[in-house]
Amino acid sequence: MTDPINPLPHSSASSFDDILPAHSAALYREFQAGRVVVREFWDSNRSELVANPLYNVLYNHLSHFRTFYEHLGCELVFNENGSFFFLKESSDDETEEHDENAFRVQVVLLLIGRYFARSGRDLDYLGRPDAGLGEQDLATMGADEEYQDILRAARFDKGLPEALEYLDKRNLLFRSGASRYFLSSAGMYFLEELVREYEQA
Repeated sequence: MTDPINPLPHSSASSFDDILPAHSAALYREFQAGRVVVREFWDSNRSELVANPLYNVLYNHLSHFRTFYEHLGCELVFNENGSFFFLKESSDDETEEHDENAFRVQVVLLLIGRYFARSGRDLDYLGRPDAGLGEQDLATMGADEEYQDILRAARFDKGLPEALEYLDKRNLLFRSGASRYFLSSAGMYFLEELVREYEQA
């Protein structure tokens, strides 16, 4: 007998046999830390985007991991447009915390997008390692009182550096230099979605 999520017979343990426990544990730690798993991440030693092996593990064993996380009370979501995975909590207990995290992410992304658009640049440049936010951008945003008030309202009491670190810890943004940041494919996807919602409002 098979189920619609995982076509393998219930008696088969082969999906577990195909995946290294170290990979499963590493993925679990990523999701528990509130991170998205992106297809490429920034390698600061090589100064370039490199393939994320954990993304490939998820992608190649999607049916297995969807079933596995469903048993843990979560939904594994694959976003094809942004090339990333994330976990959605199904428990009501997690809703408030999840909503707050989503709100804080949205605030920071909207501020970055608003600042970038006001400076006359195309938002696409935010997703490029050779462009993104530079030292002058960070100084300008950091000195803007309106931005600081908005960040404080979202509980970023230490201002822009804390907000950028919040996105960085979730793989929504990467630091590509001492004073340079750019959005990951996931960060760009969420920003574009926010822009679309704003334009339709």
